[in-house]
Amino acid sequence: MFYCIVNPSARSGHGKNIYNMFEEKCKLLGIPYKVIFTKGPGHAMSVVNRLTDTSAFEKNDSSEPINIIVMGGDGTLNEVVSGIQDFDKVRLGVVPLGSGNDFVRDLDFPKKSSELIDQILKGEVVRKLDVGNVHYDHMTKTLSRLHDERIAEDRRFDVSAGIGFDAAVCEEALSSKTKNKLNKFGLGKATYGVIAVKQILHADQPSCDIETDDGQHIHIDHLIFAAAMIHHYEGGGFKFAPDADLQDGYFDLIAGGDISTKQIFKVLPMSFFGKHYGQDGIHHIRAREIRIKTSIPLWVHTDGEVLLKSDQITLKCLKKKLNLLS
Repeated sequence: MFYCIVNPSARSGHGKNIYNMFEEKCKLLGIPYKVIFTKGPGHAMSVVNRLTDTSAFEKNDSSEPINIIVMGGDGTLNEVVSGIQDFDKVRLGVVPLGSGNDFVRDLDFPKKSSELIDQILKGEVVRKLDVGNVHYDHMTKTLSRLHDERIAEDRRFDVSAGIGFDAAVCEEALSSKTKNKLNKFGLGKATYGVIAVKQILHADQPSCDIETDDGQHIHIDHLIFAAAMIHHYEGGGFKFAPDADLQDGYFDLIAGGDISTKQIFKVLPMSFFGKHYGQDGIHHIRAREIRIKTSIPLWVHTDGEVLLKSDQITLKCLKKKLNLLS
């Protein structure tokens, strides 16, 4: 049985053809399936939470894992990962339909959707990937324009989580009319660049302290951003963590601050190609657990999804939790 969770608005609705292909293949192969179309923020997470409820497994006396396929962007995938109750009993397939698709950039997926779907329908776990968890040590009442109805103290992520500049860009992009227009022409990624320039010029830069479970400490007087990376890319293709290992149980934390606007405009293009390490104001450390505290609340994102502002978060890396069918 395959549960297919589809974001009907992904790629401005063009993802419907991909779903139709999946449906035809299931019928041809005699594979049972059920489709759920998402209805808004938080819906995919609540659906997966119900599907993977441990009491449901016990009630049905089933030891078989649940196969879930995500057809959407990084945001839909984030909701699915955040909704899983027992990772050992879930196998996940991903068909990327977003504008950023940072999750799949370093996974060497088949370029043709038909080949990717064929691989997923084999039902074989191809790899196990790390998953991150962010705990909001302090939750403010400043909420995102597209926040979930209910916000828990913990949120998972599969690509990255960040506070400051990158999260502020995501917050503005989530409700950007420009992004929706550019998506129709396959240019949704350009939105992030336009918004990034605006944020660089006007964003707050508070002081920040970063501590890890193994005793590392970074103090920044004027923070621009801090991002805990599992994958190499975020923000629609910026290679913030070129050396990240997706299976080692460690974050690559990238933080920037105490640099001039001129230096920011120099380093940001370099980060697109992963050439920013060693530049003034750029910090890079590796850790399993990270605590970030800022002097004022800032936007926080998980895989580009923004829920609220916080001034204190704790991040933990969960090693090889995600069973991937693709």
